[in-house]
Amino acid sequence: MSISRRNARRSVRILGLASASAALVLGVSGQALACNISEFKAEATCKGEKGQITVTDRDFSGQKATVSVFLENNGADEKKIGEQVVTGTKEGATIVFDEDWAPGAVYRVNVNVPRFIDNKSITPNLTAPATACKKEESPSPTPPASESPAPTPSASVPAEDSATPSASESSSAAAPVSEAPSNAPSAAIGDSNLAETGANSNTGLIAGVAGALVVVGGGAVYFGMRRRGAKSGS
Repeated sequence: MSISRRNARRSVRILGLASASAALVLGVSGQALACNISEFKAEATCKGEKGQITVTDRDFSGQKATVSVFLENNGADEKKIGEQVVTGTKEGATIVFDEDWAPGAVYRVNVNVPRFIDNKSITPNLTAPATACKKEESPSPTPPASESPAPTPSASVPAEDSATPSASESSSAAAPVSEAPSNAPSAAIGDSNLAETGANSNTGLIAGVAGALVVVGGGAVYFGMRRRGAKSGS
C-alpha cells in the first residue's frame, strides 16, 4: 500500500513537533542544571563571642561563584566586608566572613557566576539577629595551695586568759566551805557552863583565877609579917 502525500506531510509535521518538544525539554533541563541565585543562602552566626556571616552554595553543577558581602546603610552600600570564591556542591559548600555584626545590622550578599548569574544579590537582604553574641565568662582562677591566704586569727580568748578565774569563780573559791554537821548534841539553851566538858568548859579559867588569888594573898601575908617584925625590933 502506497503512502499518500497527505499522510507524508502529516508525518513530517509530527516529527517536527516532536523535535521541537525535545529541544524545549532539553533547554529547560539545561537551565535547571545551571547555577541559580536561589541556591545561595546567607545567615549571621556566632563563633563564641565573635560574629560571622556564613554563605552556603548548593549549586551541584560545580560552577565557581564569587561572593561579596556589603554592610548596608539606608539602602546603600556603606562598606565592603569581604569577597571569596566558592564552588558549589549538592551537600552545600560554605564560606565564612568574620564580621562582628551589631544586632539588627543589614548586609547585602552579591553573587557573580559568569554566563549564569550576573551580579545578583540574595533577596531579601541579610538582617543580623536582635541579640548580640554572648561573651564567654572565664572561670575565676583558683589560687595554688602554696598561695592560699593565711588563716584569720580566732577571736577567742587566749589560753593564758582562760586560766584566770572569773569573778564568780574567785568569789565562790573564797567562800568558806561549810562544815559538815557534827554528830555531837548541842547544849540546850539555859544550861550552865559547868555542865560542859572538854575544851568547851571554863574549868581552866576558874583554876587560874584561884591560883592568882592564892599568890596575891600569900604575898600580902609575907609583907605584913615583915613589917611587924621590923616594928618590934625597934
